Amino acid sequence: MSRFVLSLILMIFSLPLVACAVPPQTEDFSSVANALQMSFPSIPLKEVNATPVAGIYEVVTVKEEILYFAPASGHIFAGELWNNQGQNLSRESKARMMTAKLPLLPLDKAIKIGDGPNEVVEISDPDCPFCREGSSFFSSREDVTRYIFLFPLDRLHPQAEAKSKFILSAEDQEEAYEDVFSGEYDNQPLPAFEDNGLLDEHRQIGRNIGVTGTPKYWINGKFVSGTNLKKFEQLLDQGPEKTK
Repeated sequence: MSRFVLSLILMIFSLPLVACAVPPQTEDFSSVANALQMSFPSIPLKEVNATPVAGIYEVVTVKEEILYFAPASGHIFAGELWNNQGQNLSRESKARMMTAKLPLLPLDKAIKIGDGPNEVVEISDPDCPFCREGSSFFSSREDVTRYIFLFPLDRLHPQAEAKSKFILSAEDQEEAYEDVFSGEYDNQPLPAFEDNGLLDEHRQIGRNIGVTGTPKYWINGKFVSGTNLKKFEQLLDQGPEKTK
């Protein structure tokens, strides 16, 4: 398929007359899906969605990769779709898909911290600097209830797996979590502990929803990829009712 795929960023503002004037298409998406499968039978199609660009459709594969298809010309594109207001529409589509996966996370398996009105679900790596930045932010808030799943990235952070097992096997998971994420065990050995196997469950939970990197957040049901403190504050200030 690679010879057909043009790797580029589709910028709507580079096509202002089309992007600003044309509403999402209302054609029968099944005909678009059929055309795609005839032209590119090797693409495992999950769904087809409209875009604001006339004649261009968003294609979501079974692996939840996003491509763009022009059935009239038979071209398919890989890249990001932006509008003339600076919105990354591809990223927003991915966020919608991840938002829909929140009910698949068994919160009873997570580390629970706090009892505030705002619900924050996190997928985190103990040695990821961005995860620690996000953790520090939420630890400073008294208006959140946090549900944390650990997903150590061994290739990047060789000590993260042991730290994750230590946290999840601790009698007081919250205390162990705060100690590890504050860096207390960065330069000294972890205390002895007996692994309870919960990390295997956390990893499988992450894999089940397609997680390959950290951090991931759901704030009052809205997905945020990466540590974006400004976005965190915005969603928390809106409160759980307005956010949902």
